[in-house]
Amino acid sequence: MTDIDKSRNIVVGLDIGTTKISLMVGKMNEYKKLEIVAQGKSVSYGVSRGIVANIDRTVESIKEAINQASQHYNINEVYVGIAGQHIKSLQHRGEIVRDDVENEINISDMKKLKENMFKLITIPGEEVIHVIPQEYTVDGEDGIQDPRGMAGIKLSANFHVITAQVGAVRNIIRCVEKAGLRTKELILEPFASALATLDEDELREGVALVDIGGGTTDVAIFLDKVIRHTAVIPFGGNVITKDIKTGLSILEKQAELLKIKFGSAVHSDDHDNVMVSIPGLRGREPKEISVKNLTEIISARMKEIIDLVYHQIKVSGYEDKLMTGIVLTGGGAQLRNLNQLVSFITGMEARVGYPNEHLGKESKDNVTSPMYSTGTGLVMKGFQDMPSNENNIKNNNKSETSLLKIFKEIKGFFDEEIE
Repeated sequence: MTDIDKSRNIVVGLDIGTTKISLMVGKMNEYKKLEIVAQGKSVSYGVSRGIVANIDRTVESIKEAINQASQHYNINEVYVGIAGQHIKSLQHRGEIVRDDVENEINISDMKKLKENMFKLITIPGEEVIHVIPQEYTVDGEDGIQDPRGMAGIKLSANFHVITAQVGAVRNIIRCVEKAGLRTKELILEPFASALATLDEDELREGVALVDIGGGTTDVAIFLDKVIRHTAVIPFGGNVITKDIKTGLSILEKQAELLKIKFGSAVHSDDHDNVMVSIPGLRGREPKEISVKNLTEIISARMKEIIDLVYHQIKVSGYEDKLMTGIVLTGGGAQLRNLNQLVSFITGMEARVGYPNEHLGKESKDNVTSPMYSTGTGLVMKGFQDMPSNENNIKNNNKSETSLLKIFKEIKGFFDEEIE
């Protein structure tokens, strides 16, 4: 099989983050499990808090990631993640009046109702990028998840509407195009991370996904397999690094290394007498850093971020309905003992979500960090959108794979089109 032939069976996800740009190439293996077969990662120089601040530098970073991943595959189109503090969400209710009660409610009616949400009048400079139905009402009877086949005149629904700045969206697409790729679809990054890290029970029983990136922290709440609330908090791992830099009077790259190697969200007695030596610059004496002081700086900022996350959970109205607690993912979720701090502040169970939970065996060794959750989820979303892949899985395996099951369970909250 040639490289071109192989490239027809792949899906590529591109995560353009504040600290890194990650490109993941995936395909289905012979057991109908998703495998990440290639990946590229580069430092993100032109992005600030999810917004492209420098087109040329962002394009260079994307190209570097492409070069790392494209040795054996021709990469032409990508599923691109979008995030940042410009992302907003709102709840809106829409309704249509049908012409004929004799004809049952069908997909066309549901599409018409959903498409009306994309016509909402928003703040100048913003546009609707996702519309997620919550529940439907038919002639006053509410709480309906799927109204197809029912009789009724008035069809209405509650929608969760996601908006983004037009300029920010166009700049992302422009960067992808200048890097020689075509944007297949823009996906809100918490959605992609949810695909990669959450399971069916969490989606059904209620969970808060907290994706801690470099520039922002994204919150997405799911209940009954529907996304109920989203929010973007304008703080992430970078602000912790800057706190360490300022508090310990060291270089930013030294602060980042300290955070990764010795950082913890919770103070331990083991830290009391531990010191770390930082090499001096240009002949200066090495600097001794107390791990206890390092932990106190990190913990103070993480408490602030978690308080903001907890506030979003409270204002969502679903605090008492999240039976499976909180799932932490993203690069910031690698911080030691973070789940303990989250549980202490919120009183809810917390775990770290890894992107290899729904992948084949070959991928698990390569995709082990929560920082790859978004990229992996974007690839999964791509395969979800390919009917041929779903049909092949059905034909080749009578007992459905866990991956296909996940696709089916959460297909609804991703679809731009009702199928």
